[in-house]
Amino acid sequence: MGTIIEDDSFTKPLGRWPVFYYGMGHMLNDITAACWFTYLLLFLTDIGLSPRDAAVVMLSGQVADGFATIFAGELIDRFGHFKIWHAAGSILVAVSFSSVFGGCLPCKIFATNSKMFETASYSVFAAIFNVGWAATQVSHMSMVTCITLNSTSRVALASCRNAFTMVANLSLYAVALLLFSVISGRTYAGVENQYRWIAYLSILIGSCFVAIFHLATKEPRLKVGVHGSDHARISWVYWFKRVLYYQVTLVYVLTRLVLNVSQAYLAFFVINDLHMAQSAKALVPAIIYICSFVVSIALQEIAWTGRRLKAYYSAGCILWIFCGAVILLLTRNMSYVMYIVSVFIGIANALMTVTGVSMQNFLIGADLNGCAFVCGSLSFVDKISCGLALYVLQSYQNVSPQLQGTQMVMSVTRLGLGLVPALCALVGVAVTWTMDFNNPSTSLTAPLLV
Repeated sequence: MGTIIEDDSFTKPLGRWPVFYYGMGHMLNDITAACWFTYLLLFLTDIGLSPRDAAVVMLSGQVADGFATIFAGELIDRFGHFKIWHAAGSILVAVSFSSVFGGCLPCKIFATNSKMFETASYSVFAAIFNVGWAATQVSHMSMVTCITLNSTSRVALASCRNAFTMVANLSLYAVALLLFSVISGRTYAGVENQYRWIAYLSILIGSCFVAIFHLATKEPRLKVGVHGSDHARISWVYWFKRVLYYQVTLVYVLTRLVLNVSQAYLAFFVINDLHMAQSAKALVPAIIYICSFVVSIALQEIAWTGRRLKAYYSAGCILWIFCGAVILLLTRNMSYVMYIVSVFIGIANALMTVTGVSMQNFLIGADLNGCAFVCGSLSFVDKISCGLALYVLQSYQNVSPQLQGTQMVMSVTRLGLGLVPALCALVGVAVTWTMDFNNPSTSLTAPLLV
């Protein structure tokens, strides 16, 4: 049922520059997502919302994102035009993101201090932002399989995208570290001002990279074949009948749970549980993403097979399990250990992300007319599960039991950063080794980039 390709140029490895330009395309999404998962809950509770109300805002965004990915995937599969969807989503992200972190504008317009109204207002802006984010994400992810049929180059594209994700995160934490140092956050207005400028500068940085992506990347031609003849769109039922679809979905969702839940509670943990300096809520995440960036670059030079994908993914999961165990046992007087743990978390995140996302490309293979549905449906399950997980954790934020007589508090924050990712990683290892990547391609032994 795959797309028929008559030009073997699409099976040859890609050069460095097409891979490099493609990697830039998700920068705006990545830098805003880093701010979303790292600082949204912290920002909303700092300005007076309860942990449950803050979780409602995040859940509304995640639900909107999840459903938007399904619709975007279906429409992209029907009509194509990846770059148009990408551009439209990027514009919506840029316009709406500052409203999420820019204070409650409707509250000022209607002159109300109602927490319910404030929660509803933030929820609406969060939903709008995530709709744009979903359109950009699905179009960018599904482009991979339509740019090339070469399996190694597909992993290279995923690896380069992950490397730019690290660049986006590092850019955010550099901006945050600067603004947290320059702008006082002791008052309600000061906190709003800090995050408003973080949002503005994040949008500026991300938009510059997106502009380069659109200027340098051509619309993929594999969607309709190299000679322009259309092929039948693959039915959803085709994917639902494949065991590998469910395995890849579960691995992808577990990977995103590890990344997003840990990122959401990292800033809380270093400040509230370990009582580290305020700069640590930018410095610790920065260490994680520096290490992830280095590993992502190294992964681009590996010759990939299905067995190696599973091995490297499992290695990342095992690293996370050990990191989670250390976090659960870490006390305040040993807070410096968190900097060491951050190095290993960064390595584990890169290993899991690059290989986990690349498993999608093995699943899709040459079935290009269903690629957007696969990316959209996996993203749907990811967004809903992450939103629900964070909502449940936040709902118990104020009633966490404490271990008396020690310096260690077994808080929801500690469980969210240590236990939940470790359990997801453990399940991920088990699922990965049940997979059968029966890929007919013989081009996997080529270098990733040429």
